[in-house]
Amino acid sequence: MGLLLTLLTLTTPTASTARGAGNPTPVPPDAPPAPAIARTWPVGTRPLVLRTWDPPPTPYARGHRGVDLGTTPGAPVRAVAPGRVHFAGRVAGRGVVSLELTGTGTPPLRTTYEPVTPAVRKGAEVRAGEVVGTVEPGSGHCTTTCVHWGLLRGTTYLDPLTLLPPWLLRRGPSRLLPVQGVPVPAPCGDACR
Repeated sequence: MGLLLTLLTLTTPTASTARGAGNPTPVPPDAPPAPAIARTWPVGTRPLVLRTWDPPPTPYARGHRGVDLGTTPGAPVRAVAPGRVHFAGRVAGRGVVSLELTGTGTPPLRTTYEPVTPAVRKGAEVRAGEVVGTVEPGSGHCTTTCVHWGLLRGTTYLDPLTLLPPWLLRRGPSRLLPVQGVPVPAPCGDACR
């Protein structure tokens, strides 16, 4: 029971206190939604989303409080939007960087990236696209190397993909390929009129 309680403490909103948040601020009911303000992905140009956001039904229930993005060890991790470094250090043996995003309301939106070796310090101002760290190998979180990207407003976890505008989410145009071995229908003539 003690181990389970410890694990729950590390994976629930109360973990924000361990990340330097002090007393977490509750989200007011009229808080603005997450705006599509990102100008870049945290890793790569269009990384593979290995696991999507799956919010838990209650604060202590199972769920996935972010998205996992496929990447390689040592890859740069970039700020998706301008902000201030809220936390940069280690939590439960993993490197974590948390950014408070500029102009996102009260309480402000906060993005988190892990496992990351921080390249920034708490309090530093960062620009969108600026490198905030590098991907640490062997996180144990994914079956392959990944970055867990989270988004919070106060202590409420949100889907970080909502920060990306539609043009960044698109994978490119669909392409029709020729199909071999399928007969081409004959023109229908007067029957089609």
